[in-house]
Amino acid sequence: MKILVCITNVPDTTAKISFTDGDTKFNKTGVQYICGPYDDYALSRAVELKEQHGGTVTVLNVGEAESEQVIRKCLAIGADDAIRVNTEPTDSYFVAEQIAHIASQENYDLILMGRESIDFNSGVVHGLVGEMLGIPSLSPVMKLEIDGGVAKMTREIEGGKEDIEASLPLVLGCQEPIAEWKIPNMRGIMSARTKPLKVVEPVGVGLTITEKYALPAPKGAVKMIPAEEAEKLIDLLKNEAKVL
Repeated sequence: MKILVCITNVPDTTAKISFTDGDTKFNKTGVQYICGPYDDYALSRAVELKEQHGGTVTVLNVGEAESEQVIRKCLAIGADDAIRVNTEPTDSYFVAEQIAHIASQENYDLILMGRESIDFNSGVVHGLVGEMLGIPSLSPVMKLEIDGGVAKMTREIEGGKEDIEASLPLVLGCQEPIAEWKIPNMRGIMSARTKPLKVVEPVGVGLTITEKYALPAPKGAVKMIPAEEAEKLIDLLKNEAKVL
């Protein structure tokens, strides 16, 4: 089984976010980057499937050289090799175009990625890739088993869960609890240094031009209203918050 796992290189959720150049560029100074948390689930399940069924796991990242530290971590977790498309991931369509171009050159049985990245949270790349390759795409997948050439899955839907089966190849967006996160051990870290990491140039150009970034508005002060003063609460909701 050949599995392609697409990962993102994103700021740690605890990082303090700021912008430069008149709020037109993200300030990377002092920011710790990590593999997208949903991508971690996808990678962990891919490694488990490789251990169960044999085959290979390739990690793919659309990003610049700074992504390589995160890519090496993925190799240490259990991926066999990696590809980095040497470009800034400017928008979802552009990223999907790069993934589809790489995937079209190989016969991957599964293309796994997180349900969404945690920087832009668009959650559309898996669908775009599936459309570009002409194969089904499903998300968010919470459970995944492979039986021959058939994937048996559980995915989250509005109001519940859905069990579904589909023939390979597939593109899947993954989320917890599809697998448990894996932590690299010393042997994995050492072996990752010698695993192949191929750098390729992008196809096409990004479509998005960022005019300006803005931080969310700061949270307002909290007003505590005693339970016995319900009328006062209603008045504030109606006349100040204007939600009634």
